Amino acid sequence: MTTPEAPAGRLGALATAPEAAPPNAPATPEAPAAPGPARQQQTSTVLTPLGLLTVLLGAALPMIDFFIVNVALPTIDHDLHAGPAMLEMVVAGYGVAYAMLLVVGGRLGDMIGRRRMFLWGLAAFGLTSLACGLAPDAWTLVAARVAQGAASALLLPQVLATIQAATTGKRRAKAVSLYGGTAGVSSAVGQVLGGLLVSVDLAGTGWRAVFLVNVPIAAAAWLLAARTVPETRSPHPARVDGPGTALLAATLVTLLLPLTEGRAAGWPLWSWVLLAVFPFAATAFVLFERRAERLGRTPLVPPSLLRIPSVNSGLLMLVPFTLGFGGFMFVVAVALQNGLHFGPFAAGLSLVPLCAAFFLASLAGPRLVLRFGRRVVVAGSLIQGTGLALLALTVHDGWPGISVAALAPSMAVLGFGQGMVMPVVMRIVLSELPMTQAGVGGGVMVTTQQSGLALGVATLGTLFLSLLPSVGIRDALLAALLTQLAIVAGTTLLTLRLPRTVR
Repeated sequence: MTTPEAPAGRLGALATAPEAAPPNAPATPEAPAAPGPARQQQTSTVLTPLGLLTVLLGAALPMIDFFIVNVALPTIDHDLHAGPAMLEMVVAGYGVAYAMLLVVGGRLGDMIGRRRMFLWGLAAFGLTSLACGLAPDAWTLVAARVAQGAASALLLPQVLATIQAATTGKRRAKAVSLYGGTAGVSSAVGQVLGGLLVSVDLAGTGWRAVFLVNVPIAAAAWLLAARTVPETRSPHPARVDGPGTALLAATLVTLLLPLTEGRAAGWPLWSWVLLAVFPFAATAFVLFERRAERLGRTPLVPPSLLRIPSVNSGLLMLVPFTLGFGGFMFVVAVALQNGLHFGPFAAGLSLVPLCAAFFLASLAGPRLVLRFGRRVVVAGSLIQGTGLALLALTVHDGWPGISVAALAPSMAVLGFGQGMVMPVVMRIVLSELPMTQAGVGGGVMVTTQQSGLALGVATLGTLFLSLLPSVGIRDALLAALLTQLAIVAGTTLLTLRLPRTVR
């Protein structure tokens, strides 16, 4: 989720800034403005209000879809006999594919045109959503979710890139702010919409409606985009780092697949082999990226970015934060329905105070950080820990008679703390990026965010599910909440590494 109040010039350039040139490359003078086709194209690429609404709708779809499935998981389990490990794969498979291909999606848009890639991404998202909704078994659903995550990675990077290229001044600042608001409410809309669709059971579709609803929305957005979104592309697009992308994929798969599937399969040999391969894949990725940068190429994750203090400290904090957030959403959605026997809509409704408070705090955070600097993040982390502690007490004392209203206070405190942390940390990551590396830096940040969400499902989800048979749902949920509380304590200490002031 991005920070609505972040400076438009810096954040707006997130997905469109040209890549850094090799050290010895000659400077390319900027061509003078002149009449002709090129000049006419430049002046005609203006994003209208309807065009802005269209790209924001396109941005909301993949964000919502990470969360919309959570409240449908028990119903999916019942209908497809999926089992706990498969349910984790339904969530994590989407997140891994999404994370792996985000930077690639942005660079493809730079190369062949962002409007064209936006349209392809919308079409692919609609088709893969249809495949999810028609999946006859659990394995087919997992495969379709992975494809849906890949389609999301083609779609989302084009939104900020188009805003940057087709707006200026106050219009750009307003557009970026609206993008931040879209990101902030997507988790709430996803959880509540998913619960509503499952509980209404439209035409007997049950859980399938959470995917099928995307098809007409994507089709409508495609028709609007074809008419209202201008075509833009980077004048100096960077090539896609194929080997780097493959090594990053190997790194994520060798870590996440055994963590997700190993427990349910009884920790077979293949799970230990993949875990053993993980450090070698990660090392190979780092070494390849360093070599690529030394040779003047544009690697998927330039190592020089990680040496910038704000990027290093911000990403180091973003990983555990998103790990806890992704794992929390998965665990709570399952626990509320299987343990408290909430219906899908009630389970989604119980998270509304968290998401609403998150959004409100994300609006206030940027103004507060100008005055108080990193102390806003410290305070937010402490408030988040307080919310987790209150939620754990509510679960401990009130189980199994807890109502949606009883959960609301602790959920609101938790969400407000999270909303003070996450947008500000993202702003810190972007604050010291050179303009020539803003695009790739933003891609690295979003990739880190999505990887953390998927890792949270694989780790906290595995902890929760492994404890269920021996201690029951209440104590398994408490163990997951206390583990996240320990993670929050660690992130509070990491705030001391953040820059004291934020640009």
